[in-house]
Amino acid sequence: MPDSSYEIVKHALRKLANDYRIELSSQIDNRVEKMRSDNNSHYLIYRILGISISEGQLIDVYQNKGRFLYKYAGSFLEKAAFICFKNRFPNAKKERVLNTIGQRPKTFEIDCLIEKEAIEIKWRDATTDGDHITKEHTRLQAIKSHGFRPIRVMFYYPNREQAIRIQETLRTTYNGVGGLYYSGDLAWSYVKEKTDIDLLRLFEELADEYEQK
Repeated sequence: MPDSSYEIVKHALRKLANDYRIELSSQIDNRVEKMRSDNNSHYLIYRILGISISEGQLIDVYQNKGRFLYKYAGSFLEKAAFICFKNRFPNAKKERVLNTIGQRPKTFEIDCLIEKEAIEIKWRDATTDGDHITKEHTRLQAIKSHGFRPIRVMFYYPNREQAIRIQETLRTTYNGVGGLYYSGDLAWSYVKEKTDIDLLRLFEELADEYEQK
């Protein structure tokens, strides 16, 4: 793929990043402002447990910031990966399919459908909920029943033992239905091989740009 495609994608991701930075900053500022009038009587329990009022305030603020950050980081990476796929495969699209296996939910969303390949894009998945496996198995069976091959692309692997076990089970589940599971370095490599766009390198360039401003 010519360098122009890389620059086109980089320009699109730079714009996406700018939009996300502005929105994230706005959401965090609004939440912090609202927290100024919160009832902080629960700090009494913090104090009993050895956490000072000032430290408790910081913990609450950063906990709220973290919730927004994780949400926006995941959404940003997933949209960025879709842009790469869309650039290489113009017919790539999001799609909803009926749940042919169970009653709930009624439909499942495919993050990126390229012909018969149903790609699920995850920035990371740190769930430790065992029910997650059952739900995912149902989703995979439903997607397969529509004639698609499920593919999971997860860029960051969890650190905790229980979450890792869940992911290993999901990997086996994907393999069991004839699907593919890519995580960590293999996920970045998959996107590069599939789209000719080195998304990891592009992100590193964008991060350096922002840090130099």
